[in-house]
Amino acid sequence: MNDAQKIYLSPPHMGEQEQLLVMDAFASNWIAPIGPHVDSFERELADYVGARGAVALCSGTSAIHLGLRLLEVGKGDIVFCSSLTFIASANPIVYQGAEPVFIDSEPDSWNMSPSALQQAFIDASCLGRMPKAVIVVHLYGQNADMDAIKPICDHYGVPIVEDAAESLGASYKGAMSGTIGKLGIYSFSGNKIITTSSGGMLVSDDEVLLKKAKFLATQAREPARHYQHNELGYNYRMSNLLAAVGRGQLGVLNDRIESRRAIFERYREGLSAFPGVSFMPEMSYGRSNRWLTVMLLDSRLTETTPNQLIDALSEQNIESRPLWKPLHLQPLYEGVRYYPHSPEESVSERLFHSGICLPSGSNLSVEDMNRVIRCMSGCMKKEVVKNFR
Repeated sequence: MNDAQKIYLSPPHMGEQEQLLVMDAFASNWIAPIGPHVDSFERELADYVGARGAVALCSGTSAIHLGLRLLEVGKGDIVFCSSLTFIASANPIVYQGAEPVFIDSEPDSWNMSPSALQQAFIDASCLGRMPKAVIVVHLYGQNADMDAIKPICDHYGVPIVEDAAESLGASYKGAMSGTIGKLGIYSFSGNKIITTSSGGMLVSDDEVLLKKAKFLATQAREPARHYQHNELGYNYRMSNLLAAVGRGQLGVLNDRIESRRAIFERYREGLSAFPGVSFMPEMSYGRSNRWLTVMLLDSRLTETTPNQLIDALSEQNIESRPLWKPLHLQPLYEGVRYYPHSPEESVSERLFHSGICLPSGSNLSVEDMNRVIRCMSGCMKKEVVKNFR
């Protein structure tokens, strides 16, 4: 067993301000899912991303669920959704009794393929069964190409929910990730670029929808003296304690982004020289927050596999992971319709089989980064030496 200190994939990075704000919440006895820190966090987050308003919730998943409810997605409806993502992007579709249809990635940004989306819409139009919404995921901190995706959705009159759980602070042609569609969602779970331990946020420029979201997230309680409920609601609001943590985290978000971008560059410099190694590209249309550094191994150029690297890192007490397993390959969604990028290529499957996510926490030390690079280099050098004998 390796006794070296554990290096985690993306651990929380706390500072002093979070603790001070939490102590303020304790001192004021505002503990429940209401309070001044919730109001301030919503306002400050909306100001940061340039949205008209925001609603603080208990998770990013609840934000997606509420978003679909606000768009009146219901039983028997269809929702198009990115396939290369965490399963929480799609599960709320099923919560609403609707049917997901999965859309492949395109090879440049790794995000939703406009050509696959266009084909899905053509087929839906021919069948006379159009989607009620499209969930576009911004993967690993990089925004999808919304100027290619949004006109397709607008043509068919279908609203977009931006799943920006991984891309808070990223930008697209001057706009902040999560603010281009009808609704945007963020996640503050423990591994995200900022965290409230668990939590999420729904943002929009549609203040009517945001007001409805707050209502539904507080059990749809009517403004009566007694407890009056005319429709189904949820217990989805964020607590004042967690909002206090979020405010402290939001204050250092730009620093966290710069740290993760620097970590990405250090990995790229340290590992790019090995045959078959490449990294997630950054598109010229925007700026990634580099939530996770993701490396690819081209099997045509190297015999080293992602699983071999993951095992070697694990032996050194270093956490790494494969890319998201595409949702159309998940047993839960077996048989669900899927549209590949082209008839010849399923980009999301190729990325899944060739990628590895490296430790990327914003508090990762230079020494720990070097430890990761040494371990991976050792694995790949063995192959280089073997091939030159």
